[in-house]
Amino acid sequence: MLDRPQDDPAGRVAALVRSFLAKRSIDRSVGHDDDLAASGLSSLDMVNLMLAVEAEFDLKIPHREMTPSNFRSIAHIVRLVHDLT
Repeated sequence: MLDRPQDDPAGRVAALVRSFLAKRSIDRSVGHDDDLAASGLSSLDMVNLMLAVEAEFDLKIPHREMTPSNFRSIAHIVRLVHDLT
C-alpha cells in the first residue's frame, strides 16, 4: 500500500495514477477530472490500475463495475471506491 492517509482516497488514487504515468516516463500533472487515457495511460495500464485500486483499498471491484467510465478519471475512481466501501 502507498504511504497515504487512510482518510484521503483522492490522494491515494492520484498517487497510483502518478506511479503508472511515471512508469511510462510521463511527467505531467493530472487533475481529478482529467481523462486518464488522454493523459497517457494505455488500456493495459487501466487494467493494472484496477488491480492496484483493489489492492490499495483492500476491496474487490465487481465485474460489472470494471468499466471504462468508472476508470475515466481520478474522480470517477474515488466515487467507485466510496460506493464499494
